[in-house]
Amino acid sequence: MTEIPGELPGKPTAASRTTLSHIMTGNDTNLLGTVHGGVIMKLVDDAAGAVAGRHSGGPAVTASMDEMVFLEPVRVGDLVHVKAQCNWTGRSSMEIGVRVLAERWNESTPATQVGSAYLVFAAVDAEGKPRTVPPVVPETDQDKRRYQEAQIRRTHRLARRRAIKELRERRAAEGFDD
Repeated sequence: MTEIPGELPGKPTAASRTTLSHIMTGNDTNLLGTVHGGVIMKLVDDAAGAVAGRHSGGPAVTASMDEMVFLEPVRVGDLVHVKAQCNWTGRSSMEIGVRVLAERWNESTPATQVGSAYLVFAAVDAEGKPRTVPPVVPETDQDKRRYQEAQIRRTHRLARRRAIKELRERRAAEGFDD
């Protein structure tokens, strides 16, 4: 691995990969009797936060959540596994990819993917200011694909943010107060 002077050495994807597992109970349900999406989203944020902290070597905060997809309902008694890894890094930001799997707690059937999400975390120092993160080093072909897809998502996030800002500035210049 080649290091650029003044930059942090890269970390392999596997160095911060993690799985968070939790059994869903009646306290986790919504009005339909299935697990509330917000409960799943918190587990996703918790697992992604652990990966971001591990990868960056310190505190990191959630900056955004993209593409939270719920594929199947989660039920009381499901053992949920939230698998997360760092897909891409910028100067102080990291994209964390998350897969959510569920299986019955008392059965030996394979887990089913029930959701996925992409989150962006920003590494911060003690004063809450951005701090530099080590580059992620994709190891497998799948990691390399995820890295490339993360770059596409970043490009789209930045373009969307720019377009919205320009629209708001144009509307303000036209006298709209919204």
